Amino acid sequence: MSVEENVKLLKKGYQLWNDSKAESVDYWMNLIADDVKWRSLADGAPGMEFTKVCNCKNDVVQYFQELGSRWEMIHYTVDEFIAQGDRVVMVGSCGWRNRETGREVDTPKVDIIRIRDSKIIEFQEFYDTAKALAACR
Repeated sequence: MSVEENVKLLKKGYQLWNDSKAESVDYWMNLIADDVKWRSLADGAPGMEFTKVCNCKNDVVQYFQELGSRWEMIHYTVDEFIAQGDRVVMVGSCGWRNRETGREVDTPKVDIIRIRDSKIIEFQEFYDTAKALAACR
């Protein structure tokens, strides 16, 4: 796929993600390769155990299930995409409410995504983990 096609796939995914308030998991699961490497900056920290490294599509299914059960999306805003070769970087911000504590977090967000044959093979997310972990307490 071309760089433009990769960005187009992800633009649609992020728009659905925001518009559905995180209910568009099926769209994302259709984009994810079976052998995906999925990493989150929190890396399974206490209170955010679901962010541990995912080494396959089934692990990512569990990630999304636990994310949805623990957090309610307020917004997911994309500011820009930067793309080169098989990588696309999403730069934006997101806001979530912890379902247990009621605390909210709003943080800058960067996702680095690698795509092969229309499938996400690598995903890394970066955000303010201190804010996210504090909202869990």
